[in-house]
Amino acid sequence: MNNSQECVEYFRCRDAYHRCFQELWKKWRSYGRVAGRITLKDTSEEERKAISSIIGRRFLEDTIHFSFAEFEAGLQKTRYAPVEMKEVLEAYFGKPLQTNQMEAEQNQKQKEMFLNKIQECFSEKAGKDSIAVKWLEAVRSSKKYGYQIIIREYGRDSQSAEVLISQVGNALLKLEKMKAEATESPLAVFSADVSDNPHYFDRGSVGGILLTHGISYCKGVNFPSNAHNWRELLQSAGIIPDNISSMVHAYGLQLETKEGWHPAYVAFCRRKEPYVITMENMCGVIGVRASGKKVYIVENEMVFTYLIHHLRNRDPILLCTAGQPRSVVQILIPMILKSDMQIYYSGDIDPDGIQIAERLWKKFGDGIHIWRMSPGDYEKSCSGERISDLGISKLEYICHPQLKETAEVVKERRLSGYQENILQELLEDISKQDT
Repeated sequence: MNNSQECVEYFRCRDAYHRCFQELWKKWRSYGRVAGRITLKDTSEEERKAISSIIGRRFLEDTIHFSFAEFEAGLQKTRYAPVEMKEVLEAYFGKPLQTNQMEAEQNQKQKEMFLNKIQECFSEKAGKDSIAVKWLEAVRSSKKYGYQIIIREYGRDSQSAEVLISQVGNALLKLEKMKAEATESPLAVFSADVSDNPHYFDRGSVGGILLTHGISYCKGVNFPSNAHNWRELLQSAGIIPDNISSMVHAYGLQLETKEGWHPAYVAFCRRKEPYVITMENMCGVIGVRASGKKVYIVENEMVFTYLIHHLRNRDPILLCTAGQPRSVVQILIPMILKSDMQIYYSGDIDPDGIQIAERLWKKFGDGIHIWRMSPGDYEKSCSGERISDLGISKLEYICHPQLKETAEVVKERRLSGYQENILQELLEDISKQDT
């Protein structure tokens, strides 16, 4: 048994040195040599005596400080000298000792080899100029288009990460083929065709997020910032997202197709009944029409129902977003504006409601009239529900002139305002309009 091995056996048999050796290991990884100062907090008397016996210095406080060099110098004065500190540490922990830099370089090399392997597979399968290869080249060179997701998943499980990247690469190849054939595919069918799992590329799943990055690269656009932009991106690539969950409740609005006015909505309007429009219903729709020139959009379902019940003799045109306007609403609005109709939007007067109104105005401009969301309306709609600090922070960057004034009042009172508290005002406004 050589000196280093005897030395290690000595320290291994004494738990009082274990925390000290952990810190010595960290310092060597940082500096690659005997360097740095070590601090041990809340030490036991046994620990202090053990380290004192090596360093030759007495420690009286619970927190002790000493340098790596002091410990190594003291070790060289023991009967185990001469010893190589790196050998001692490696033997103590039973594994090779590398610096952080060396380990980072090695990890980076392994990641590059991992990505290179997958890229070569796609080169052999589809050619060096295939979209899958180009995407991977862009991922590696720019550290964008899903790079962070790939590295994160690689760190968790390299085999699962390889499957993930391969599925997305295969999906991009399939999209290229669909583009050449001018075909489209529902998202669930597309996912099942590529991965045997109809939910593999769902929005929010790891596969779905990485595929969205891949399509963003192919289209030369930024990663979509919201659900509506995500739908638009997928549709531009030939994938049809779930078109049922995106819906809006409507009353009095007819939809035009290439074949003429859709008979279902003509019948709903004639019967004076509300109905639901989904994204699926919007397929083939090219325009809208109504009996009047003003369209009222409300956020709350109960408000929508109340207004319809009290205004059937007036034939109002009403939409209800039921919260955040979904994709179908954002497709309908330009059609409504194109038909020379004015839109009046009213929502809850709280941070979320004000943000929704602000976003609609920013996206569609002055064609969107903010309705019953003034400071005076807020006073009438106030509830006893307090707004949190997080909610108040959402009101800092409101730009619409009226909403900005209202936001300042909301920040002062810190109470939520709800449409249900101004039903009569909403009703009177529509009744007075020449619809």
